[in-house]
Amino acid sequence: MFLDFVEGPLWYTAVAVFLVGVAWRLAAIARAGLKDDLSVPRTSGTPGAVATVFRRFLPHREFMRPAAFQMVAGYAFHIGLFVLVLFAAPHVEFIEQRILGFGWTPAPHWVFLLAANFAFAGLLLLWLRRMLDPVLRRISTLDDHIGTGLTFVVMFTGCMALFESHDFLRALHMLFVDLLLIYFPFSRLMHAFTFIFSRGFTGATMARKGVSA
Repeated sequence: MFLDFVEGPLWYTAVAVFLVGVAWRLAAIARAGLKDDLSVPRTSGTPGAVATVFRRFLPHREFMRPAAFQMVAGYAFHIGLFVLVLFAAPHVEFIEQRILGFGWTPAPHWVFLLAANFAFAGLLLLWLRRMLDPVLRRISTLDDHIGTGLTFVVMFTGCMALFESHDFLRALHMLFVDLLLIYFPFSRLMHAFTFIFSRGFTGATMARKGVSA
């Protein structure tokens, strides 16, 4: 009964909150508009916006060494999580049956294990850096820790549910997935969508001033 609830009414409620919340946040960014550019642009901002979106996937050469730890841990977490969400066999089955109506070939079990290790290691290393670095610790808020905690619990319960030894484990995993979806639009986890706008705005602004961002 609990499984039916978290995969039924609560799931659909969470998805609705997620979709409406994300759309609302993105619409708020669009409504904010841009300030008038009072100076004469030296070049079009569009190429700079597009270039900066992709260029910022790596830090500037001058910051490569100081940012190496965060870059490696960040990519380990995000790539690992991407593989887990879209290519774990139970997720592919769920997407096919409950969301899209079609699926794709899931990753083999060894890929799942490797991706899980990368995701867990990256998330924990990033959180430890946040706690141990005095600057990051000072600028961190409760929202950062809630987002990290929910993501960790979702991944942990997902790994436990993979064994399919008891429906309660699957229900527990789905409960935290639903909670994460509800929390997502109102947290800094929105950077999964807004980073494109942030980078694009910075790149376009700098390009109009003749500066490469």
